[in-house]
Amino acid sequence: MEQYLQALLSGIAGPDRAAMDAALARQQRLAKPPHSLGRLEDLSVQLAGITGTIGAPLERRRVLIFAADNGIAEEGVSSCPQSVTLSQTVNFSRGLTGAAVLARHFHSELDVTDVGIDTDAAIPGAHDCKIARGTGNFAREPAMTRDQALRALRVGAEAARRANDGGVQIIGVGEMGIGNTTTSSAVLSALLSLPAEATVSRGAGLNDEGFARKIALIDGALARLRPDPGDPVDVISKVGGFDIAAMCGAFLGAAACRLPAVIDGFISAVAALCAFRLNPLCAAYMIPSHASAEKGYALAMAAIGLRPALQLDMRLGEGSGCPIMFEIADAAQRVIREMATFEEAGIDDGYLAEIRASKAFQGEA
Repeated sequence: MEQYLQALLSGIAGPDRAAMDAALARQQRLAKPPHSLGRLEDLSVQLAGITGTIGAPLERRRVLIFAADNGIAEEGVSSCPQSVTLSQTVNFSRGLTGAAVLARHFHSELDVTDVGIDTDAAIPGAHDCKIARGTGNFAREPAMTRDQALRALRVGAEAARRANDGGVQIIGVGEMGIGNTTTSSAVLSALLSLPAEATVSRGAGLNDEGFARKIALIDGALARLRPDPGDPVDVISKVGGFDIAAMCGAFLGAAACRLPAVIDGFISAVAALCAFRLNPLCAAYMIPSHASAEKGYALAMAAIGLRPALQLDMRLGEGSGCPIMFEIADAAQRVIREMATFEEAGIDDGYLAEIRASKAFQGEA
């Protein structure tokens, strides 16, 4: 499994800079004031770097959802019973979850994978890639072995590759797993060498007692298990979850396939940070969606050097922000592909010379 990871990491290349330069040059010729479409312009340039093509269509969209249970839920760190993981995973295939409704509305596919739910039952509509029936309780033992973490990571990478091979043009990375704001906070604290107080929020609505217990459990586990912040796989194996490992793999797999990958909320952002720490080149393939209300989200984004596009006060998870961002990304592509240039529109753009020379409205690309 270590060889698989190294091969995956070595297969990731940087973005196509020539395509990005060409996309930026076209943006500057379109009939509008410089950078007047703001981050839509930046996004179209990023997507050119990913795909190697200006304005590549994004008609096939898929949200990858990795579902798993977390042993730390035994400690009362969530306001929801652990059985909700299974129930909601079933509801994805029934189209009844928040993410499922948004995906349907925005013409996006759902691809659900059981990577570690605490059940032996087959889950309709879900891929069975179960590593184990939930992780260990990291308050008492490591969450998983290193080999299990690597196997879960491979599940995610292969889900991204399956999407790419099937003609999907953009993916989103989501999850389902009670207790995974706790595992995500623990992973983030380990990677950034921060106390839990800096990364923990109340998740799905913890009371004061539960919130304090969550912080204490994470700090205690980090002190006892001593995950190596320089080794994301070690961090995930000690205090993470199968879902986080698979999501990390999905971001790496997407980068290896030159496939744009949308980050959802907090858990997705932490998984993206793990992928970034394994190979910084994969950040070029990541597209943040909304700014999660979980306070650790901003820390993860800052550590990768990314900035979310949307402020919706969302904290549901499940990949719910991804279908919304798919539509925005497609809008960015349509503008650069279909909008007229000054020449095509019959407009003399000489009046913009001073503005262009000042570079006052430069984009991020």
